[in-house]
Amino acid sequence: MRYPIVFGTVAIALMIYNQSEFDLRCEWGLQGVAELAPISDVVVIVDVLSFSTCVEIATNNGAIIFPYAIRDESVIDYAKSVRAELASHRQHWTTTGYSLSPKSVLQIPAGTRLVLPSPNGSFLTLHTGNIPTLVGCLRNCQAVAEFAQKYGDKVAVIPAGERWKEDDSLRPAFEDLIGAGAILSYLHGSLSPEAEVAVTTFQAFQHDLLGYLKKCSSGKELIEKGFESDVELSAAYNISDCVPFFTDNAYVNYRLQA
Repeated sequence: MRYPIVFGTVAIALMIYNQSEFDLRCEWGLQGVAELAPISDVVVIVDVLSFSTCVEIATNNGAIIFPYAIRDESVIDYAKSVRAELASHRQHWTTTGYSLSPKSVLQIPAGTRLVLPSPNGSFLTLHTGNIPTLVGCLRNCQAVAEFAQKYGDKVAVIPAGERWKEDDSLRPAFEDLIGAGAILSYLHGSLSPEAEVAVTTFQAFQHDLLGYLKKCSSGKELIEKGFESDVELSAAYNISDCVPFFTDNAYVNYRLQA
C-alpha cells in the first residue's frame, strides 16, 4: 500500500508545478524546462542578453548555430565533429570574431556553421528533449509566438536567467522576464499566473525597452565591459520575422528552410 501513496503524492506534486491547467506557461531555467517541456507542444527559450539575440541575428543571416552547454576542451572536438567554427568568449576575440556578442554576428555569411557555447540559452536548449524548441527575444517576439502556436495550444516560455558568479545559482534576470512577456503577449490561450506576470511586466516597461535594458543589472554589466551596442541590438522590438528552430542539433531560421 505504500507505493501507490508515494506515487500519488509525487504525481500531485508534479501537477502543482507544471502549470498544466493553463495553455500558456512560463517558468525559469532548467527546472522550468524539466517541469513544463514534457507536457507542452513547443518550448521557447528566452535569453535576451545575449544568446537569443545572437541566434536570431545569425540565423536571420542564414547561419547554422550549434548550441553547446559548456566551454571546456570538449567543445573543440565537438566543433570539429560538426565541421563548424567555434565562437570565442565574448571578451576574448578569435580570428573569426564570432562570440555571444550579437554585434559579432551582424555580418555572418549565410551557410556559416558556428558552435555557440552558452551556460544559459545553449544549456537549456539541450535539455528540452524531443519537444520542438525555438529561440525568442524582443526582436522576433511576434514571429516566434505565431509560429509556436502552429504546434499546438500548449506553449512553454522559458526565461533563462543568469548565473551568480559566487555559487552558479540562478539569477532571475529582468531582460529575460521582459522578453518572455513580449512573446506571451502575442500568444492566445489561458495564461498561468507566472505567464501573466511576465506579460504584465513587459507591458509596464514596453515604452522604453532600451532605457530599462541599459539600467538593469545585466545591461549595466555589458556596458561596463564595452558592449553597449549589444544591449541596443537586444532592445530592438519586433523587427524580425526570423524563427530560430532547433533541428539536427542546430538552430536554423525556419523561414529560410521552408
